Amino acid sequence: MTQAESGIGLQPDTPNAARMFDYYLGGKDNFAADRAAAAMVLQVAPWMPEAARQGRGLIARTVRHLVQEKGIRQILDLGSGLPTRDNVHEIAHRIDPGVRVVYVDNDPVVCAHGRALLADATTVSVVQADLRQPEQVLHHPEISGAIDFGSPVAVLMMFVLHLVPDEQDPQQAVAAYRDALAPGSYLALSHASSDARPDLMARISAIYQRANTPFVPRSHADISRFFGDFTLESPGLVNMWPHVEPPATEDPDVARSGYSGVARKTERS
Repeated sequence: MTQAESGIGLQPDTPNAARMFDYYLGGKDNFAADRAAAAMVLQVAPWMPEAARQGRGLIARTVRHLVQEKGIRQILDLGSGLPTRDNVHEIAHRIDPGVRVVYVDNDPVVCAHGRALLADATTVSVVQADLRQPEQVLHHPEISGAIDFGSPVAVLMMFVLHLVPDEQDPQQAVAAYRDALAPGSYLALSHASSDARPDLMARISAIYQRANTPFVPRSHADISRFFGDFTLESPGLVNMWPHVEPPATEDPDVARSGYSGVARKTERS
């Protein structure tokens, strides 16, 4: 345990979704319980590390699209997860070092790692808050001090909403974020789906029942509802990789395991 992790409610004996994802990526910020649960997932879905890597690539392409092509200069990354290679701010700052990025996560270990990494940053913040409580997030002084919600903002919800069960009403939470955004803002999200392989996703969901968060894949129709009246960019809500080339993986199950899309708030939204 590092000094940053001590005294912040660390639960090394409970599998943690962020640390399991870190393990899929080949990271070292995970514990035996995380590795054991991840190993069970890999027995069901051996392509998960490839999916995790491709997911990071998707995030990179999405950020480049928003910053380089759409002129976004403010990014709110909800459920950001543990820092890894090519974090959102690093991708954005290669295009414009002035882009402001706020990472939000409810995991204290994630936030401790992020703050340690960004100790000298001036345009990047890490805030411990829960995306399921949009009023808390939107009015958090560190967030409202860094993000001007009167100007266009890109809100990222990448690979996080499938960790929020229906009884916690993720649709209502996402709607609150949409309502708070100015015209010209964007919502980008990726979400696991059970459309192609419901049997497989049910087995993965059963494994995540022992983790700190559930795993709730949803249908294309249910994921579409998260965008509300925002206008989806071409090619729409598609199989995981929305803007450019399909993933390099040869396994078609990876491409069918979820959907991703980017949508814009117009004057009429």
